Amino acid sequence: MPIIDNFKDFSPGLGGPVTNAVEVTPSDTADLPHLTRALYVGGAGNVRVTLAAGTVVDFAALAVGWHPLRVARVHATGTTATSITGCW
Repeated sequence: MPIIDNFKDFSPGLGGPVTNAVEVTPSDTADLPHLTRALYVGGAGNVRVTLAAGTVVDFAALAVGWHPLRVARVHATGTTATSITGCW
């Protein structure tokens, strides 16, 4: 029996739950497959990202947990956080 999705016909909002995710391998050359709605950081540390607008920024000492960041790339250089998941 297929799973029932009572919300399949609703448009997802930025405040709603994520529906997709990908494990992030930081790279200085490759963008993520999708812009994120948030990053989940599993191991605290610094994260260097290219935001959706194209700005490159360093976030120092990000704690373990959810961060509402629209990210195109997580850079290898400058990123010390681990177990990063990109969600949209």
